[in-house]
Amino acid sequence: MDIELVTRPSGAAAGSNVWDPEHDDTLVCIDIHQETADVKSFTFASPDGKRFDFESGQYFLFDFPVGDDAEARCYSISSSPHRSTTFTVTVKRVVNGRVSNWLHDNLAKGATVKAQGPLGHFVRPRGGPVKLLLLSGGSGITPVMSILRDLADRYEPADIVFMHAARTPLDLIFRDELNCLASRMKGLRLHFLPETVIGEPSWPGLTGRITPEFMKLAVPDIADRTVMCCGPAPFMAAARSISSQLGVQAGSYIEESFDAAVIDEPGLPIEEAAAARVWQVEFQKQNRKIEVKGEQTVLSSAKKAGVRLPSSCSNGVCGTCKSKLVSGSVEMNHNGGIRQREIDAGMFLPCCSKPLSDLVVDR
Repeated sequence: MDIELVTRPSGAAAGSNVWDPEHDDTLVCIDIHQETADVKSFTFASPDGKRFDFESGQYFLFDFPVGDDAEARCYSISSSPHRSTTFTVTVKRVVNGRVSNWLHDNLAKGATVKAQGPLGHFVRPRGGPVKLLLLSGGSGITPVMSILRDLADRYEPADIVFMHAARTPLDLIFRDELNCLASRMKGLRLHFLPETVIGEPSWPGLTGRITPEFMKLAVPDIADRTVMCCGPAPFMAAARSISSQLGVQAGSYIEESFDAAVIDEPGLPIEEAAAARVWQVEFQKQNRKIEVKGEQTVLSSAKKAGVRLPSSCSNGVCGTCKSKLVSGSVEMNHNGGIRQREIDAGMFLPCCSKPLSDLVVDR
């Protein structure tokens, strides 16, 4: 097997007392906090007492021992990077959610888990005055909450509108803390938008979903702000469209999503398609063989053929699709979702790998 790297991310921060993403992978859960009826926060530390060097908005890729196999999931950090001896992820229980239900029902203080990170590029732009709209829906609040906590700990001048949508007032994660931050951060304006008032009929504010009319009223200068958005796919699609309608430039709109996606790659011109090499890719555990064109990624072809592969970001960042390459060679262009030692051990990311030969994959 051979994995040819096109790009390779830089190494971890120096210092033996700092968590090294290339070598450290064990965390211990030191606290669990119930945020709402179906949301818990899990705080982790290094068993060796190492500090974590991460940016607010980043995430960790966890391997949880669910059932017979480890299940990989990405969870955004919700805590501030200034509290560097620990970090916290906040997880919503999902109906029929294999991993979220396991976390809520089984993970206990003192348990150890495997994880990789920090990862991700959902970080606020550096330089110039801070003028943000932090926009979130449901459990998508976690990375923007980390950003807000970061700014609160920095005590830097900032102009921030924080807007959070949820099903009901009782589902507003971090509601009390956000109200407290709004009372002491002079540059913070807070907007909650529940869809209904179930559970709190005396709710004093507006209800419903985000619309252009609501956004113009709540954030009249939205076109002058950097918008950072995270939430369910339909919520982000609406936010993206509304922001564009209201004058937010494409470069000023940043979003984070872990929704699994099939990559619909553009087709090759007819003359190139005829000349393109086609490789056979075998998935051992599923006893499936598919054909993959040399200009397509393994994941995109597998998804289209109905092969089951875990995936999330689909661009080499999160590491969810990480797999063992038994034989063959690929060209892999990743963005930090895999360690060098894992590559040396024959692991690869199907989402950003194109075959250079026939492949056998341990999936």
